[in-house]
Amino acid sequence: MKKSTTPTPSSLSILRQLCNLIPNHLVPKIARETGVDTKARTFSPWSHVVSLIFSQISHAIGLNDVCDALSLHSGPLSAIRGATPPCRNTLSHANKHRDASMAEKLFWAVLAHLQALRPDFAIGRRGKGLAHRFKRAIHVVDSTVIELVASCMDWAKHRRRKAAAKCHVRLNLQSFLPRFAIIDTARENDNKRAREVCAGIKEGEIVIFDKAYLDFSHLYDLAAAGIHWVTRAKENFTFRVVKKLTPPNGGRILRDEIIQPKGDRTKVLYPSSMRRVVALVEVDGRVVEMTFLTNNLQWSAQSVADLYRCRWSIEAFFKQIKQTLQLSDFLGHSANAVRWQVWSALLTYLLLRFMAFVSSWSHSFTRIFTTVRSVLWRKIDLLDLLERHGTAGGSFRMLATPQTAYFAGF
Repeated sequence: MKKSTTPTPSSLSILRQLCNLIPNHLVPKIARETGVDTKARTFSPWSHVVSLIFSQISHAIGLNDVCDALSLHSGPLSAIRGATPPCRNTLSHANKHRDASMAEKLFWAVLAHLQALRPDFAIGRRGKGLAHRFKRAIHVVDSTVIELVASCMDWAKHRRRKAAAKCHVRLNLQSFLPRFAIIDTARENDNKRAREVCAGIKEGEIVIFDKAYLDFSHLYDLAAAGIHWVTRAKENFTFRVVKKLTPPNGGRILRDEIIQPKGDRTKVLYPSSMRRVVALVEVDGRVVEMTFLTNNLQWSAQSVADLYRCRWSIEAFFKQIKQTLQLSDFLGHSANAVRWQVWSALLTYLLLRFMAFVSSWSHSFTRIFTTVRSVLWRKIDLLDLLERHGTAGGSFRMLATPQTAYFAGF
């Protein structure tokens, strides 16, 4: 008998089922901790959170878009724990004046709740590949720039005619979930944030980052804490070769050396040996040399190159959130409003990824986003919908497959 393709009816709308993943007590609790509840009168913190989640999934392009749509669906909206539709000025005022740290704390609290609910969600799907071969947590650190309107956002100006916010993220490679994030202006260099982003990494774990985060004092502290790191060397890096190791024959590994920093300042900041691996890498159709540094002296040179190749996974993460969620049209011009929207985008990403995990969704993140958006107010079972429409072959990782660079032959 042929299986029906019609999803099971439900008494709850799709939006309500997503919002129900957030525990009842969590938003009021965090609102009290951050003082947001004292600034909320008719528009509750819960209504604020639901409105921003809706704005992300519906890809709303402005305050009127959000407020009009929620007003037209005020009945189904009130069924989501009494949420109420805001008027334009109310939502604008809430985004500007309510402490955005509430959105940040809510994201981490919901992440902890979902991982406690499904412990396997914290470690990701088991399978083959480099991330699972190492049998330890692998973190990838990078940042992405979110373009803003310079004429409206003086706080975010980082060039004469441009404004931007920057999101620094530490991504767990196995679960493909953020473990740490900072949202700030784009003025500061990435290495100024390296210590904050890497805080919380445990002994024995691995962290990978680009040369923009290169800070030798920080690298030495990581090594002293028993943390393995892999990064790229800057062009002006000077060193002394202590020992030459034999690279594999016929491969793309050109040199494998144990070195010590040579510069007056660098050798003070990092008074120890490190590994230097030079490999051929294909970038935009051209084969070029890349130089990698690590504090691990036991791994094979190929493993060092393979680990750095994993750094491009975070580019896929950034591509997913920037091309699907609403991070181009902002509902407010203040720094606080931008932080509310970015943290709401990350929260929406988290809720969708959890549903993808539970339903064993095998398509792209873009497809689950568009599927949910198209039936947002319909009363059908979300899990059943995803299970019926996610049966085709594919990768659970839902990578966006960035094409900017890759290692030829790997």
